[in-house]
Amino acid sequence: MLDLRFSDAELDLHREHITDFIRERTDAAGADGAVLGLSGGIDSTLVAHLAVEALGAENVRGLVLPARVSAAANMSDAERVARRLEMPFDVIEVEPMVDALLEAYPEAEGDHLAVGNARARVRGVLNYLVANHESRLVLGTGNRSEAAVGYFTKYGDGAVDCHPIGNLYKQQVRQLARHVGVPDDLVEKTPTAELWDDQTDETEMGMDYDTLDSVLATHIDGPLSVAATCRLLEVDEETVAAVRGMYESSAHKRDAPPEPEPLS
Repeated sequence: MLDLRFSDAELDLHREHITDFIRERTDAAGADGAVLGLSGGIDSTLVAHLAVEALGAENVRGLVLPARVSAAANMSDAERVARRLEMPFDVIEVEPMVDALLEAYPEAEGDHLAVGNARARVRGVLNYLVANHESRLVLGTGNRSEAAVGYFTKYGDGAVDCHPIGNLYKQQVRQLARHVGVPDDLVEKTPTAELWDDQTDETEMGMDYDTLDSVLATHIDGPLSVAATCRLLEVDEETVAAVRGMYESSAHKRDAPPEPEPLS
């Protein structure tokens, strides 16, 4: 697969670029700080580290938002991140609000996609409830790989004021996370949106993130044809077609909040 990792000098540049972006967006909004959901995963953990660096721990509030399908270990990791960064955080149960939605519309009971997306949208509502009450900005935790294939819930985890790591492929998220001091066990843990039981990102997408990143960088974001991409990456045409299909079918999701301008 393609190595998309940054040099040491580039890591420092991206770290500074993103923290500047967080400060600029917060100042431009006249906000008193930021709110973000903490899932225990690498994306929200990296954003939390960079936000604390940009704004100060006292000005970043984390929300840990467990649902019935949330693994206890992930929620524990989310709280560990907040405590390690010495940032204030709240734990708010999501499932009672999801249950209220299903009581109002029981026809959706058992539809794991609809109910999973409802969980993500409830989390978004809670993010904005706290942000509005405390005059804060909602920080997104999505990365470039997820955005390109629509691996997020529209008006759920995609409903934010800005995407600080929206320019980074998953490989780069992991690398920058290590660079800013995120513990290795969080960097390497299996990514999951936890919208339903036993969900993982890579199982749902049908490939690992290194493969996805490589196809995106060469064929979707880059100039290579399908044939050239297959030769370079040693993948089959079905894999490239799958990424192309996810990219095209999710185009409607990418009318997104602002993200940092590319460095090059």
